[in-house]
Amino acid sequence: MKLKGILPFARILLEQALKPGDTAVDATAGNGHDSCYLAKLVGTTGHVYSFDVQEQAIESTRERLRSQELLDRVSLHQTGHEHAVDHIQPAHVSSLKAAIFNLGYLPGGDKQITTQAQTTIKAITRLFEVMPSEAVIVLVIYHGHPEGAVEKDDVLHFVEQLPQDKAHVLRYGFINQKNAPPFIVAIEKR
Repeated sequence: MKLKGILPFARILLEQALKPGDTAVDATAGNGHDSCYLAKLVGTTGHVYSFDVQEQAIESTRERLRSQELLDRVSLHQTGHEHAVDHIQPAHVSSLKAAIFNLGYLPGGDKQITTQAQTTIKAITRLFEVMPSEAVIVLVIYHGHPEGAVEKDDVLHFVEQLPQDKAHVLRYGFINQKNAPPFIVAIEKR
């Protein structure tokens, strides 16, 4: 297939936004895959801030980072992503070039614990306010469960209202797949 799948396309967006020495946010640490990927992109001189409300996610991420010798590049925070800006060191704000969210529930975890539209929108808003021009927020939206469908609708309504002179907003996804396939929304600050 020549078209990029959802996760590979998300990584392309992150690769284009980040260079060594930059700062990034993994707003939903999950099992640590994005935290590791971001840590490699920002290199030894950059930094990643990783957030999750679940202890299981933070520990899984910590172990994955440790196994790849990337733990020193990442700060792990067991708190909601709406608090991300509160944890970013002032010296890192000007180099905050990318954030990624995987909305839904922790793969292999408790499916009753999901991201919520209200806190996701608050996190997007707060990050967008402090990020420099050309920074990117990537949202991978998994909506094949009841709370995910609500969050999808609310988040889409929010991003559709962002002024075009402040942000470019892209939606990328496959429209002929069954079972509510995930899709990406990317926001680039102008």
